[in-house]
Amino acid sequence: MSGTVESKLASLGISVPAATAPVANYVPTVISGNQLWISGQVALADGKPITGKLGVDADVEAGKAAARQCAINIIAQIKAALGDLDRVKRVVKLNAFVNSAPDFVDQPKVVNGASDLFVEVFGDAGRHARSAVGVAALPMGVAVEIDAVIEFA
Repeated sequence: MSGTVESKLASLGISVPAATAPVANYVPTVISGNQLWISGQVALADGKPITGKLGVDADVEAGKAAARQCAINIIAQIKAALGDLDRVKRVVKLNAFVNSAPDFVDQPKVVNGASDLFVEVFGDAGRHARSAVGVAALPMGVAVEIDAVIEFA
């Protein structure tokens, strides 16, 4: 039987993918006390990168969709590490990196794609502190990468 969070995801039409393996010398998650630290999750859907540079060949809506996919991939890492998504007590912090043209200034709007999903899925426990930073490039040319800190029971 699925839990409350799994039911919410299903009602949103979201199928949580398998957590992706690291592509370099790091681990996908680290547990320290009651916190789960999740390495950067790139915009990857069905094994394919969601690429683009915001302000050049991707607009805010495309960026929001990429950020939402990063959030789904973070949820996959939470499930892999904790086994049960209902163990999440709080999404504490997101650090978001947006592949941006030098004059692109809407990184916060892009990252709302992830923030909005966490609030939809986890309610008030999904409200979090965050950073939204524009960068010159990201791995595989993806549009967005996000890491997270999660408090769990």
